[in-house]
Amino acid sequence: MGEQRPLDVTPLPRVASAPQRRVFVRGLLLDAYIGAYETEKSAPQPVRIDLELDVIEPANPESDKLEDVVCYDRMTQGVKSIIAQGHIKLVETLAEKVASLALAHPMVLSVMVRITKPNAIDEAEAAGVEITRKK
Repeated sequence: MGEQRPLDVTPLPRVASAPQRRVFVRGLLLDAYIGAYETEKSAPQPVRIDLELDVIEPANPESDKLEDVVCYDRMTQGVKSIIAQGHIKLVETLAEKVASLALAHPMVLSVMVRITKPNAIDEAEAAGVEITRKK
């Protein structure tokens, strides 16, 4: 008899020294209840979110299976869920929550999150924060 293998096995990520890839979402434009000022609490305002995730490649980088990768659509849905939870005072807080979401994935090694508020300062294109977090 041949060796028996489990039928439904998801390949584990390789060690951290394995080849990596970068997964990103750029220019995600969402409306959010965000801001520390009283005038920002009554209506949503646009925020632009950029994510860059350094990711360990799966054991078989050519598997062509969604479950073997960090899915940028699922990451985007997670960001939308964070925003849907209600008013956040600071862009820094939103950035930290998004970073925590990304780092919860076992294949993510580090994340850069940039949150900008295009309407924050009349004379500026945008204002915001950028953070980088690692495991």
